Amino acid sequence: MKIKCRFQKAYRRALDYEEEALSSGSAQEAEAMLDEPQEQAEGSLTVYVISEHSSLLPQDMMSYIGPKRTAVVRGIMHREAFNIIGRRIIAVAQAMSLTEDVLAAALADHLPEDKWSAEKRRPLKSSLEEKQVQLSWEYRLPLFFGPQEPLTFLTPVSAGYEITFSLLNPDPKSHDVHWDIEGAVRRYVQPFLNALSAAGNFSVDSQILYYAMLGVNPRFDSASSSYYLDMHNLPHVINPVESRLGSSAASLYPVLNFLLYVPEFAHSPLYIQDKDGAPVATNAFHSPRWGGIMVYNVDSKAYNASALPMRVEVDMVRVMEVFLAQLRLLFGIAQPQVPPKCLLSGPKSKGLMTWELDRLLWARSVENLATATTTLTSLAQLLGKISNIVIKDDVASEVYRAVAAIQKSAEELASGHLASAFVASQEAVTSSECAFFDPSLLHLLYFPDDQKFAIYIPLFLPMAVPILLSLVKIFLETRKSWKKPEKTD
Repeated sequence: MKIKCRFQKAYRRALDYEEEALSSGSAQEAEAMLDEPQEQAEGSLTVYVISEHSSLLPQDMMSYIGPKRTAVVRGIMHREAFNIIGRRIIAVAQAMSLTEDVLAAALADHLPEDKWSAEKRRPLKSSLEEKQVQLSWEYRLPLFFGPQEPLTFLTPVSAGYEITFSLLNPDPKSHDVHWDIEGAVRRYVQPFLNALSAAGNFSVDSQILYYAMLGVNPRFDSASSSYYLDMHNLPHVINPVESRLGSSAASLYPVLNFLLYVPEFAHSPLYIQDKDGAPVATNAFHSPRWGGIMVYNVDSKAYNASALPMRVEVDMVRVMEVFLAQLRLLFGIAQPQVPPKCLLSGPKSKGLMTWELDRLLWARSVENLATATTTLTSLAQLLGKISNIVIKDDVASEVYRAVAAIQKSAEELASGHLASAFVASQEAVTSSECAFFDPSLLHLLYFPDDQKFAIYIPLFLPMAVPILLSLVKIFLETRKSWKKPEKTD
């Protein structure tokens, strides 16, 4: 399957209301005035070219990327102005659309390891969060991510996802922890999940676990009178905690766990160290395809031995800043590689920019196509190896349906219709898996001809040996009787 990315460009003059908006004092004001009553088509971008001396952008900025499918590029008075502006437009469009890193993350499970270099793949272990998403009561989410590793081992594509927020209180005798998780989910998480509803259905639940330990003894630092968890110990934290969660055992969909851990009084304060031995700013880490853990320390000055357990009110804004940043990374929504001198706006109320959702649908559609193609190829190889197989009509119809869905999704992707392409790719995955895991084929998958011989030979060989010996004896006696001369008187 070959994948090619192309841009279809069209030029027009700005309309009257657009020229009025572009003459405003800032890009944010122009963005508010450019809101149209009908939304743009998914996968499309509108780039406005402004004057070289326009005050819409700071003088040291050459371009601006907004939260919707719009961008602004500063023009230039030059002999090669058209080529220079064209290169700036392409650079902005590439930052807002499908990139090589996003494509590599989507196809990481479908290509051999030698197809990607070590820089393109990330080891399957916990990784640290260096920055976070900032929240406010107005739902604004400006992004402040640090340098990131290539996004691989993303959350698998599924029709639904379950998100579980867990509060771990290992020392309830010392800490009486209270958190407003319902209000935080309603205020911060639900708008983000509503924006992601095109990629799947989401269900959110929460729980509080008492006497739940991390299972790793932290190291005490006498210089700072605090405890630390080394980066090498972080993968060993997940398994003991996961046994207490119990959410993935009865779930039909992938489960993403977000744990808020309040360390016990004997190991407070507790900090997480990165690979260089420096404390992590967010005091949190995430594991691909599993979720994230944040350590929430209680202010040591508030401890009073005579008033234990101490009431602890969790700052949900600070917690949700980290959890939303981890949730974005788990779904492969990372900060784009913007061109130099480019001003990047943050998402408004949903925590997700519109073109980021387009890019996610692009990547997920390609991943679904690769999954469906791989499944059908494996099915064809299986049918080619088994000569006595019988294909039922319902299995054949699922195969035909999967092939038609793959072709439709590819055509819709080529036309830029991302929503319909993603739906068709999901149908392709569903039909291909239904055909591959059909009950009429499973017994052939697990009992090929060589295994049948291995089963039946021990049963029939003990009976066949006496029969064969008897036949040989009868044949020899008959042959001997033929050679015996007849007696004559």
